[in-house]
Amino acid sequence: RAPPAARARGARPRPAADRGGMASWEDVGRVVAVLPDTALKDARRWTVHGKLFVWERPLRPRDLAELGAAAPAEPPVALRVADEAEKAARLQDDPGPFLTTSHFDGYPIVLARLDRVPVPELEELVQDAWLARAPHRLAQEYLRRTE
Repeated sequence: RAPPAARARGARPRPAADRGGMASWEDVGRVVAVLPDTALKDARRWTVHGKLFVWERPLRPRDLAELGAAAPAEPPVALRVADEAEKAARLQDDPGPFLTTSHFDGYPIVLARLDRVPVPELEELVQDAWLARAPHRLAQEYLRRTE
């Protein structure tokens, strides 16, 4: 579903095919909805077992100054990753959709431009973020059921 503000304005989310197969916030919500023990804390902030794992992260003035012309026009999605090594790999391997700012130095969090993330990749990113924050037993049970 579209966020409440978009529904109030009568906006309708475009299907992924109309966006060139790229992800949207509707896709984020759809992917999160099938993961166990998740909750929507407020607009575009999802938790697993009370721990934040995916959320909208508007860029602050300092972030915009750091990124300059590379700053995305729309707020990116923030995703937990397993560790700093995974974060570095994502940023190095595919800098098109992925970015970070000094605010996230030392934290296993990567930002992504949804309009540059294919829906199948988003599904993997959200599931990996969930696995990084879910309690071990819940994560293992989920992996057993889905493999």
